[in-house]
Amino acid sequence: MSGIYIHIPFCKQACHYCDFHFSTNTKHMEAMVDALQTELVMRKDELGQAEIKTIYFGGGTPSILSMQDLDRLIDTVFKYYRVTTDPEITLEANPDDLSKNKIKELSHSSVNRLSIGVQSFFEEDLELMNRAHNAAEARNCLELASGSFDNISLDLIYGIPGMDMKRWEENLQTATSFNIPHISSYALTVEPRTALKHMIDKGQVAAVSDEAAEEHFRFMVSYLEQKGFVHYELSNFGMPGYFSENNTAYWLGKYYLGIGPSAHSYDGRRRGWNIRNNITYIKSIGRGELPVSFEELSARDRYNEYVMTGLRTIWGVSLEKVASEFGSLYRDYLEEQAKKLLDLDLVKVKERTLHVTGKGKFLTDGIAADLFMINLKDNS
Repeated sequence: MSGIYIHIPFCKQACHYCDFHFSTNTKHMEAMVDALQTELVMRKDELGQAEIKTIYFGGGTPSILSMQDLDRLIDTVFKYYRVTTDPEITLEANPDDLSKNKIKELSHSSVNRLSIGVQSFFEEDLELMNRAHNAAEARNCLELASGSFDNISLDLIYGIPGMDMKRWEENLQTATSFNIPHISSYALTVEPRTALKHMIDKGQVAAVSDEAAEEHFRFMVSYLEQKGFVHYELSNFGMPGYFSENNTAYWLGKYYLGIGPSAHSYDGRRRGWNIRNNITYIKSIGRGELPVSFEELSARDRYNEYVMTGLRTIWGVSLEKVASEFGSLYRDYLEEQAKKLLDLDLVKVKERTLHVTGKGKFLTDGIAADLFMINLKDNS
């Protein structure tokens, strides 16, 4: 099973924390959709005969597209690729785009999953992040969407400067009050060359606190698990039967094709990425040239990636899979590196599979880095 990711590089306005590729200039929207459709056709043989299980519209803000453009891109996938009979088709959406009419249109389309970028239900947080929607729109869109869609995910951000535990708890209470079956939640990070970084450097906004973020994270894990959510990936919580098939495929190393500027692809042996410029992308596709670069991944690269993604999930890192796919040298190295982490109760081994412990969850990315193979000269 494989997936297709389609990047829609447009937003109404720039969030202060975002460093994803997007433009607030929608002048070239139609030309972009034409180029996306053309790239889909140009790359129709890249995944071979693999069946497409997921189609994911990310961004940017995909909900900015008209239904006509969305349908055109989905129809192109169905025409040129082998799609399963019940694919998961996800649309990332902002609350301000999800009017009653838009939700009705989407409910009659092939889209069967919404991922809604709420981030917070408090005005002060939304204003700090420069989100395009307000708190009332966040609540209203969830009320409307939950009446038309069964499969909905919402995004929340924790660790926001000024967000105390009471406000964070109220965010979680509000999110779960809509009976949404999936929540993705991320710590606010300060990326270089973002407005948030500039404001913090100028002293206009308080610095992000790692201690507060960890406190928010640990409370969230406990709260959502008590509500019946499964913490199946470091930043993702789903009710049974509602895990994101698209994201799960990434974490389990399935193949995927990335369409659009800045989109990434993976075929098990190499990673590809499209150019990060809208106009250059459109012109290149217009000339019949794919604006994509590829990198062949060594066994060491693939091992490190498996450790990084596996530890973030409930499926963990299988010692036997490491041995069978990368060799006993890698398995022995992993077991040796893990000893000190076992002693610190940051990881555990169950049925020959390495998992992070509750104590280690917030430190997962750092734990993975400790297990990476760095010095082995292996280009296979």
